[in-house]
Amino acid sequence: MDYLNLIKYMISPSVMISACGLLLLGINNKYSLVVNRIRLLNQELRDKSLESGRKEVIIRQIPLLLDRMRLIKNAVWLYTLSVIFFILTIIFIGVEFVTKFDLGIFVDVIFVTGVLALLTGAVFSAEETRLGYKIVHDIEVGAIKTWV
Repeated sequence: MDYLNLIKYMISPSVMISACGLLLLGINNKYSLVVNRIRLLNQELRDKSLESGRKEVIIRQIPLLLDRMRLIKNAVWLYTLSVIFFILTIIFIGVEFVTKFDLGIFVDVIFVTGVLALLTGAVFSAEETRLGYKIVHDIEVGAIKTWV
């Protein structure tokens, strides 16, 4: 393998690392928003003049928001794990180049494991998005309809 081929082989995992970075940036933003929402709802619950209907809506939301946090945590963990596998892929490609020891199948398994972790993280992220919609649609909009 010459240097040009080495660079070509190392580019795919590098691109995947960049993709994971973008996904992590987006999902961390969601995490911050959910944590902030939980804090605001808890603060609202402490208000003594809170109407009982609103209190009920908040109490129904908080466990679902905690479920969203769990899904986001899993997605972040899996995206980060993907980055680790893609970095390992690059390292082992370099080791293979330097030592001339055939690590082909090993490198392939590490790369595919990174892709599978990325896919699983995306599934958790999609489920978190679905749950976020459900919270707003079923609880918030439902509560507004009963108040109007």
